[in-house]
Amino acid sequence: MLLRIVFYIPKPHMLPLPLNEKQNAKPLLRALHTKSEDLWIRRGERQALKLFRAMAERVPAYKKFLKQNKVRPESIKIIKDFRKLPAIDKDNYLRKYPLPELCWDGKFSSERWTIASTSGSTGEPFYFPRQKKQDWQYALMAELYLLSNFSIDKKSTLYIDAFPLGPWIGGIFTYEAIRLVAEHGKYPLSIYTAGINKKEIIKAVRKFGPFFDQIIIGCYGPFLKDALDDGVREGLDWSVYPIKFVFSAEGFTEEFRDYVLKLVGKPDPFLSTLNHYGTVDLGTMSHETPLAILTRRLALADKNLYSAVFNNSQKLPTITQFLPEQFYFEEVQGGLYCSADSGLPLVRYNLKDNGGVFTLEQLKKLYTDNGYSLRTEVSKNKLDKTIWQLPFVYVYERNDFSISLYAFQIYPETIRRALQVSQFESQVTGKFTMQVIYDKAMNQGFEVNVELKSSVKATEKLNKDIVGVLTSALLLENSEFQKTHDEIGARIEPKIILWPYEDLTFFRPGTKQQWVIKNKIN
Repeated sequence: MLLRIVFYIPKPHMLPLPLNEKQNAKPLLRALHTKSEDLWIRRGERQALKLFRAMAERVPAYKKFLKQNKVRPESIKIIKDFRKLPAIDKDNYLRKYPLPELCWDGKFSSERWTIASTSGSTGEPFYFPRQKKQDWQYALMAELYLLSNFSIDKKSTLYIDAFPLGPWIGGIFTYEAIRLVAEHGKYPLSIYTAGINKKEIIKAVRKFGPFFDQIIIGCYGPFLKDALDDGVREGLDWSVYPIKFVFSAEGFTEEFRDYVLKLVGKPDPFLSTLNHYGTVDLGTMSHETPLAILTRRLALADKNLYSAVFNNSQKLPTITQFLPEQFYFEEVQGGLYCSADSGLPLVRYNLKDNGGVFTLEQLKKLYTDNGYSLRTEVSKNKLDKTIWQLPFVYVYERNDFSISLYAFQIYPETIRRALQVSQFESQVTGKFTMQVIYDKAMNQGFEVNVELKSSVKATEKLNKDIVGVLTSALLLENSEFQKTHDEIGARIEPKIILWPYEDLTFFRPGTKQQWVIKNKIN
């Protein structure tokens, strides 16, 4: 008798639900290309309902929350019911109940956690515990984009983890995820934990760069720009090394993306960079894909298209794609909710972020209605093999990170774009802090503190040039500023203060840049 051995390989549509620990990323990657977006959305809906039912049964705080809001768990049967559930947030849920009651089965001290802190930029810091499951969630997401964008299965790779190490989530969470990717996938992938240390990034590239096919630097954007500029000043030719970037923590302009790519001699914005959308609350939730970057760049080049897609002319969003069964996003009145089995499981959690959600099919239609074919643009940029059939979530900078001047908002994004013009490339770092000020008569003013590059001196001409460029940008982008400027003239124009490189007043090295300071009286 002949013995026939059959090796069974699951088909993509038979991938387990939910995607679990040690999931094989390669079948999933194939499925993201080939299976319909509707399939992924349905899987996400099923998982969101499953998470709700489990929380209603096993999380003491959520049981109490539902009872207080007169919600009967058994009445939530379909996704339409789910969307009527009251949202939770830090104030009505996380700060209201004792920490153990927010955990599965009320267990905290008997479990194993890694605990991270928020930055406290919008108030008192909050501490979020997470477990190995969240490391695997991030690892699966990272493995997908490291395979799709960076071909880590074919190239020896050094990942320089330059996110903050310590109580913040970025550096440690990234280290754990990348280590799991390397070990589980048996990829030639090495990690160097530089943290927020520019000299360590430069040293790592110089010392280890020649031994790898590529170097990926994971970093907070403004800090990376400083590190690249310092390297140039120290005689390092970044273009000698095959360097690519993974960003997180905040959005940035396409001018910034082009600037850092130019410094390292990489012309391709689609496969050499990506940005994450993440929070300490839930971890890394989504990320830019080549298609997301392409759609953003196309929209920025056409005002009508931009308005049609994003409905906001003053703020620049980060646009990403997400896997609904890991992180189920909803758009509610211009804000974002997310449901996920995070360290503290959260259902319909109000992220307090402004933004929106749309499907790939909706996006295609928006572009078609405005005279663009996404299929044609994808082919033109040779991105056909990178397209994922997933929905999009986009996020704007929070209103907390804006200033209110004469009752209207000014957002850091406008100032960032203005400072990143080629005219100022050799003179300013791009970092700034802005605030509303008052004179003795209590008239409002607008102050922007700008960091100079190393060895650059403040001059009256540079100050005047920056005032002119910033004022022009505000007049162009902000209709309320324009109207107020027509009425009161130069008094509303920004007052620029130029500071030496890394001055401790506003630009302390090794910390996250504070773009906005609330009111100051002169």
